[in-house]
Amino acid sequence: MFRARFRVKFRRCRNISNNKDIQINEDIRDKELRVIDVDGTQLGILSSKQALEIAYQKDLDLVKIAPMATPPVCRIMDYGKYCFEQQKKEKEARKNQKIVETKEIRMSSTIDAHDFETKVAQAIKFLKGGDKIKVSVRFRKRSVAHPKLGEELMQKFKAAVSEFGAADKPSKMEGRSLVMFVSPKAAK
Repeated sequence: MFRARFRVKFRRCRNISNNKDIQINEDIRDKELRVIDVDGTQLGILSSKQALEIAYQKDLDLVKIAPMATPPVCRIMDYGKYCFEQQKKEKEARKNQKIVETKEIRMSSTIDAHDFETKVAQAIKFLKGGDKIKVSVRFRKRSVAHPKLGEELMQKFKAAVSEFGAADKPSKMEGRSLVMFVSPKAAK
């Protein structure tokens, strides 16, 4: 029985998001359980004491996998191996995840032609990389009185990057800046 208590205390999965929901060995307080063996065969409905004895005879753990069922479903398995496989799956899922960043491109309403082309080239590079872009046209001093210039610049910018990205929403004023978000088009 000492071995069983040792298992309960020290055989917990680390870094698994649903770890708190899993009950193992003596943590299972239900009177009757539907027990599934290591190979997947059903052993039937047993008392928790009998199921625990069977698990200990095989030197494995009794793990509650479906607590909401009536009676709850438990499986006899190597809990340490199960935890390792879960951690491996989560690590693989994180590795395959693409984090989309939002890059910002700032322009002035009085930008020169060559500077505009440089900004467009940089935006295309970001869009090819799969990032979103926040394009902002800043108005300084008296240029705030002429938002049409910024709107025309935004339309010109949208047309220049239309092959690689599409605007999410029409541009809008935020304080002294005209802002527009551009998302990359799906790769074919």
